[in-house]
Amino acid sequence: MNVRPLFDRLLVKRNDEPTKTKSGLFLPETTKEKPSEGTVLAVGNGRVADDGSVTVLTVKVGDQVIFGKYSGTEIKIDGDDRLILREDDVLGIVE
Repeated sequence: MNVRPLFDRLLVKRNDEPTKTKSGLFLPETTKEKPSEGTVLAVGNGRVADDGSVTVLTVKVGDQVIFGKYSGTEIKIDGDDRLILREDDVLGIVE
């Protein structure tokens, strides 16, 4: 199934959660938090202004982005968890 976000929305795949610490200790499932960083898989056409003009999005496919912990809407696509969020919810692009 293909999903194409509309307007100023992005389809994001969260980055994998670390399974152990830097010192080598394994983390139990109960202590893991959902990462607030991911890869952009698809972007909408842009934000539509009141006068009808379209502003192209700054974020593009393949960018690594940081977003708020509770931002966006989680969906399942072919059994995989994905996140749809607005460009306004993106806090920054990792370079």
